[in-house]
Amino acid sequence: MQFSPSDYFTKLKKAEIFPDPERPLEIDLGCGDGSFLIDLAVHFPSKNFLGVERLLGRVRRVCRRSQKEGLQNLKVLRLESSYPLEWLLPDHCASRVHLLFPDPWPKKKHHKRRLVSEEFCTSLVRVLEPNGEFLFKTDHQEYFEESMSVLNSFPSLKETRWDPDSYYPQTDFEKLWAEQGKIIYYARFKSNQ
Repeated sequence: MQFSPSDYFTKLKKAEIFPDPERPLEIDLGCGDGSFLIDLAVHFPSKNFLGVERLLGRVRRVCRRSQKEGLQNLKVLRLESSYPLEWLLPDHCASRVHLLFPDPWPKKKHHKRRLVSEEFCTSLVRVLEPNGEFLFKTDHQEYFEESMSVLNSFPSLKETRWDPDSYYPQTDFEKLWAEQGKIIYYARFKSNQ
C-alpha cells in the first residue's frame, strides 16, 4: 500500500505509519521494484517494512505486488530517500535501515549527489533506535570506499560483522551483478546512541 502522510512538513509519529508502533520497523531506502522488501515482509510477518522510492512506476509496482501477496506489514512512501530521513520520520523509529545498490553517481561532478554523507549519518542516527542497524551494499568500489570513510568517521555509528547466517534476500541488482561476476561490497553498522 502506498503511504502518503497528511502533512509532508511535520515529523510523523510511528503510529501514523503503521497502527502498531510496538512492532519493529525496517526502512528500505530506494526500494526499487520492491522484490527485496516484499521478500522480507513475507519472511518476517511480525515486523513492519517501509519502502522509500521516488519513481511512481516503481511505487505502483511494489504496491501491486504487496497487495497480491496480501501484505499488511508493508507500505511505500514516494519521496527522494534523503527527505524522510532528514525531516519526516520520527526519532528512533527504525530497528534497521537498508541502503542497497544506490546510484553511485560515478562522474566526479555528480559526487555531491551521493546519499552517504555526514548529513545522512546524522539523520540516520536520529531515525535508528539505540543499537539499530544500517546495512549497506554496492557493486561500486570507489563509492563503497568513500562511504566507508564517512561512516567510520561518524562517532555514533560502529561497524559490526555482517552475519552470513541471518536471512537476507538478494535484490534484483545484486542477482544481476553477481551473474556478471561483479564484486559486491557490503557493510553493517550499529547505532551506539
